Amino acid sequence: MSTVAVMGAGSWGTTLAKVFADAGSTVRLWARREEVAKTIQITRENVDYLPGLTLPHEITATADAAAALAGADIVVLGVPSQTLRSNLAQWRDVIPEEATLLSLAKGIEKGTHLRMSEVIAEVTGASPERIAVLSGPNLAREVALEQPAATVIACTDEARARAVQQAVATGYFRPYTNTDVIGCEIGGACKNVIALACGMATGRGLGENTLASLITRGLAEIARLGEALGADARTFSGLAGLGDLVATCSSPLSRNRSFGVRLGRGDSLEQAAHATHGQVAEGVTSSRSVWDLAQAHEVDMPITEAVFGVCHADGNVADMVKNLMGRSTKAE
Repeated sequence: MSTVAVMGAGSWGTTLAKVFADAGSTVRLWARREEVAKTIQITRENVDYLPGLTLPHEITATADAAAALAGADIVVLGVPSQTLRSNLAQWRDVIPEEATLLSLAKGIEKGTHLRMSEVIAEVTGASPERIAVLSGPNLAREVALEQPAATVIACTDEARARAVQQAVATGYFRPYTNTDVIGCEIGGACKNVIALACGMATGRGLGENTLASLITRGLAEIARLGEALGADARTFSGLAGLGDLVATCSSPLSRNRSFGVRLGRGDSLEQAAHATHGQVAEGVTSSRSVWDLAQAHEVDMPITEAVFGVCHADGNVADMVKNLMGRSTKAE
C-alpha cells in the first residue's frame, strides 16, 4: 500500500485522489484554499469541481502542503502547467527525497518551452528516473463516476512506472506503462491545441468529416513534432496519443473543445473565458508554446499555426478554415 500526496484539488486531481484511494492507497489531497480543504474533509464532496460525488474516507484533505507531502511515496502534481514552477518552488524542500513525482499537467511552459517533466527536474533537482507522467483519454467526470478507462504511466525507470501502475489500478481504471516520457508529454500538450480547432469547427456548424480530418491530420503533426524531439512514433498511435486526442476533441466535457466552440461562434477570448467559469483553456497558451517549438525544430504544423493565429495573432475562424483547405495538395 502506497502513501500518495495529490497536490491540487481541481477536477482531475480530486478524481485521481479517489482512484488512488479506491486502489488501496492512503491519500492526502492538498487544496490551495483552506475552505475547500475543510469542505472536502467534512462533507466528502468537492462541490466546485465534482459536485454530487462522494469521496472515499481514505482521502484526507488539507491546505497544509508540508502535511500533505510528509512521508509520501508518490507525489501527484495536479496543478496547471503554467503554475507548476511556482508551486514546486514552494514545495521542493518538503518533498520526500525518494518519492516518485507524477505529473498530470498537459502543456509546454510559456517562455522556456520546457515539458512539464523538465520543469519538475529543473526546480526540484530530481533525477529524470524519479519523474513520471500520467496521460490518456481520461475525462475527469467519467473516471470519477467509475466509467471504464485506460491510461499510460510513462517513466524512464520501468520499476517506478510499475509501482505507480500498481498503486492506481482499479476495476474501472486500467493503467499501462511506457518509457517514452517525451512522446506522452508532447501528445498531451498538443492535443489541447487540436481540440480547440475541433471546437472552432463545431462552433462554425461543420460536421463529422471536418472533425475526423482535423483529428487525423492533427495526429500527424503531433507525431512529427514528437519525433523531432526524440519521441517514439509508436506512442502516438496509443492511449497517450490517439486515445487522448479523440477523447479531448470529441467530448463536450473537454474544456478545450468547449472553449473552441465559443470561439467558432464568434466569441472573443475574454467572452469564451467568461462562459467557461473564467478560465482560459490550456490549449490557448499551449498553441503559442507548441508553435514556437515547431518553428525552432522546423516542423510543419499547419493546424497548430492556424489555432495560434486565431488565439494570438488577430486571426479569425473563417479565415483559418479557408487557409487550411487552401494549402497546396500533396501526398498523405
